[in-house]
Amino acid sequence: MSAYRNIMFDLDGTLTDSGRAVMSSVEYALSQLGYAKQPVEKLRTFIGPSLHDSFVREYDMDEESIVKALGLYRDIYEKERMYDVDIYDGIPELLERIKAQGMSALVITSKPMYFTERIMDRIGLARFFDHMVGPDLSDNSSDKKRLIEKAVTDFNLNKDECIMIGDTKYDILGAVQAGIASIGVTYGYGSKEELRNNGASFITADTKGIAQILGI
Repeated sequence: MSAYRNIMFDLDGTLTDSGRAVMSSVEYALSQLGYAKQPVEKLRTFIGPSLHDSFVREYDMDEESIVKALGLYRDIYEKERMYDVDIYDGIPELLERIKAQGMSALVITSKPMYFTERIMDRIGLARFFDHMVGPDLSDNSSDKKRLIEKAVTDFNLNKDECIMIGDTKYDILGAVQAGIASIGVTYGYGSKEELRNNGASFITADTKGIAQILGI
């Protein structure tokens, strides 16, 4: 039997491929602020961390510009694009097995809960999860450590029984800093090197590998 009983999942790039929705919304916001067509490689970096941090990192925006960019992004995202996501192959089956084993499943995401809860309900994955933890719309941090620790505290979890599953360094670093194990998945938006270099306990290319690591 697996030592892990509390299975924490990142959302974008781990449960769902949200690339079209996020990148097209970022591109729209940038275009409205006068930025010409942006390279896909740059837009991809917005999938995972907070948008606020990404606008600073990639475009060195000041706070006034970030507020405008976030407003433009959220407007088009909510009106037209937030549900334009695909569930990764094998995710529903994996979640079924997790529930059948009596494990707890949690979403730990930097996407605001305002969007997360609606997306999860619409795509039919909410029913698999015991808890969802994420920021509110005014919270601009990409720090997964504090979200993991909030889950541990709020739901009285044993860290030795927790494992974080994610596709980027933000998920892995959060797990390392919070003192829990992690699985880096290479089917999302991070590279194997990125996951390894940031301390992933395990790395796998698909949901079958996750199931094997979890012993289910």
